[in-house]
Amino acid sequence: MIETIYIARHGFRSNWIDANCGTITGLPRDHPLAAYGEFQAQELVAYFQSLPEAKRPTAIFSSPYYRCLQTSLPIARASNLPIFVEHGLSEWYSPVAPGTGLHPRPLTAPDLKRYFSDIEPSWSSVWYPSRKGEDVEEVHARVNGFLDLFVPEVEARFAGDHKNILLVSHAATTIALCRGLLGRPDMSLRVGCCSVSEFSRKPEANGIVGAWDANKLADDSHLKDGASRDWGFEDIMVASGKVINDIGVPGTEKLEDDTCGPQIPRSVL
Repeated sequence: MIETIYIARHGFRSNWIDANCGTITGLPRDHPLAAYGEFQAQELVAYFQSLPEAKRPTAIFSSPYYRCLQTSLPIARASNLPIFVEHGLSEWYSPVAPGTGLHPRPLTAPDLKRYFSDIEPSWSSVWYPSRKGEDVEEVHARVNGFLDLFVPEVEARFAGDHKNILLVSHAATTIALCRGLLGRPDMSLRVGCCSVSEFSRKPEANGIVGAWDANKLADDSHLKDGASRDWGFEDIMVASGKVINDIGVPGTEKLEDDTCGPQIPRSVL
């Protein structure tokens, strides 16, 4: 049974320094880390290595975006762990404006292994976000649905081998994950790059959402320069959980959002 869940946001992105930096995978908005973000990822390594061995993560689940995999990589190598790619941890996008197409869909684990040899492609994602985007209420519903499927699936697929797991994700998704684990959908929280949240399962708790206690929330004490680019939903909401529509990727106007939502039967619960 999973006893501890760590959640880390990715490091400082290269496009925050150079808006024209491009991407390595060719996927729009899939920017790699800046050198400073790579330094922050090394600080994450030092943090997890400082924990007692029994408290360290034994499995890493990462968003498929390049910056999250880059953040995961030094932790995986320092602890000799594989990286499992999970689309349910993907970036959050606002709803697409009508007629502008769809948001990007990152590569699958076998394709991403071309860039990160430490990826273990045997894990198949339990959830795919909609490429049409989500408002604030919808991203929270997606994350809660993901958690309800994901935790039991990890426990079932690995026969209880992993008591401590690390999730590497993005600011909005991280906040929704923290709120979901605590069952506090309106909790005020801002998340900086490479900050860490830690959750312990409540004794005899039922279900997944709301069944955890927080030991740390968006903690940045392990980072030499503290939090950077901290973000909260209040930065983007216009009213009652609604946000301004975003623009889809050019050339996707005629595509269908043919893979989204749960990818395994809910009956596994």
